[in-house]
Amino acid sequence: MVYKSFRFQLTIRLGLLILIMFLFTDLYYSESYFFTKFLVFCLGLFQIWYLYHFLEKSNREIVHFLESIHYDDFTNTYPEKKTGSSRDLLYHEFNEILKKFREIRADKEAQHQYLRTIVQHIGIGIITFDSDGEVQIMNNAAKKLLGIKLIKNIKQIGRDHPALQESITDLRTGGRDLVKISKNDDEVQLAVYAIELSLRGKPFKLISIQNIQSELEEKEMEAWQNLIRVLTHEIMNSVTPISSLAATVETELAEFLENGMNINQIKDDTIEDFYLSVKTIHNRSESLIKFVSDFRNMTRIKLPNLEPTGVEDMIKHILVLLKPDIEASNISVNCSVKPNLKINIDREQIEQVIINVVKNAIQALASDDKQNKSMTITAMPIEGGGAYISVADNGTGIEEEALKKIFIPFFTTKKNGSGIGLSLSKQIMRKHGGNITAKSQIGEGTEFLLKFAS
Repeated sequence: MVYKSFRFQLTIRLGLLILIMFLFTDLYYSESYFFTKFLVFCLGLFQIWYLYHFLEKSNREIVHFLESIHYDDFTNTYPEKKTGSSRDLLYHEFNEILKKFREIRADKEAQHQYLRTIVQHIGIGIITFDSDGEVQIMNNAAKKLLGIKLIKNIKQIGRDHPALQESITDLRTGGRDLVKISKNDDEVQLAVYAIELSLRGKPFKLISIQNIQSELEEKEMEAWQNLIRVLTHEIMNSVTPISSLAATVETELAEFLENGMNINQIKDDTIEDFYLSVKTIHNRSESLIKFVSDFRNMTRIKLPNLEPTGVEDMIKHILVLLKPDIEASNISVNCSVKPNLKINIDREQIEQVIINVVKNAIQALASDDKQNKSMTITAMPIEGGGAYISVADNGTGIEEEALKKIFIPFFTTKKNGSGIGLSLSKQIMRKHGGNITAKSQIGEGTEFLLKFAS
């Protein structure tokens, strides 16, 4: 409607200008008075000036309106006289557009403030900074965790917490790290996570920091309790019969000594009982010494000597080594290993882990009565880097409660097991920067999964 009104006025002014030009031409070639010709000429000039002014004013207003949008200045308003003129309608449309922009800005600022309030009050520390290290956001939780009131550049963290600053700088998208810092003479364990983002083509990094000291202490206490429970159970199993039998032998011998009896007068049956008692004491003592030796070995795992190792060759070597046990239990083995797959490992240590896991599968299947006993070994690369080795069997499976404890030192579901193998395997995998997990279904089987980082 504004455009139509503007076009109508422009048409009228152009029509008048053309009419004046025809009139002036007619007067110029006629014998009219000079004053009349001059008057018509001036009227034509005025009409040209008025048309130019009309167009120039409209252009200036449009330019001013566009500049307001360009510089995010929506405070201007244009006077509306309610006359229905083209300018009045144009002003009305300008005001409506500016009003809409003001509403959008208000909504945007409200949303920004809302999100900023959430970020400031969330319990996890949040820090964002650009490629130059300039900090945009550092919420209250981050300030409290680090004991820092305000920083402008991420490098300033290095003055109090150099290890944390190095971790924050080096981490990439999806990266995570555990960093210890000192705060008020206390040691605090922080979990650090990083995400790299881009906003309007400008890269920046978002870091989240969480104090996990209390969670670690709880887990540590739980681990100690489980370990003490297993240790006391194993030690008591050995010490109780030793103490009981030693006390029995001591009592019998004390009676003989008190009665002044000659050792040659002791009956054969009694001598045999003494012999069995001492033999039992010896066996239980040996068992206790082995238990303590295994416990000591758990704290003496060497750092891995990492070298590129062919997975296929390593698994073939292990299967040849365990072939007699596999054939004795009538187990069929299926292997699916990606050709030429290599991982950076200490071959000797990882072979020990895989042998432990494969032996567990063999023992689980050996005690199973089913006809088709099978074990499947799979080794494949992981998308995004790294590789995994899976050892799965179709045995009876492991109870859920036992599955939670199988990596605890000295916990075992086997009658003659030591409970050391899987715990050692867990430690070896951690020293390789990887992990070992297990899942099981009763009646369907068990799978152990070894994951290696790239």
